Amino acid sequence: MLIRRWQAAVVPNEQQITRMFEMEGLEPFPETLEPQNEIEDHRHPFDEVRMVARGELLMNIAGNQLLLRAGDRITVPSNTRHSKKVNGDHPCTCICAKKTF
Repeated sequence: MLIRRWQAAVVPNEQQITRMFEMEGLEPFPETLEPQNEIEDHRHPFDEVRMVARGELLMNIAGNQLLLRAGDRITVPSNTRHSKKVNGDHPCTCICAKKTF
């Protein structure tokens, strides 16, 4: 798993994140999860790339708890068990993509 924490004062918005992903050759799509929404353990046959645009997301990746905030980006390797849930009382919006190459 690869995590990049956003260090700049201004966090990119959804459109900027989408453009960044497209420039990498990815096909991004938005995902908004409501407060207390939880996605149980699952796996994918592809790398999952995700960057938080708004809110906070608590991820459990193979037993490791990670809190992602606006601007943070993670790549979850294919076939890695992971779950996620919104942290706090506000929705969390991420821009996501499947990395198959």
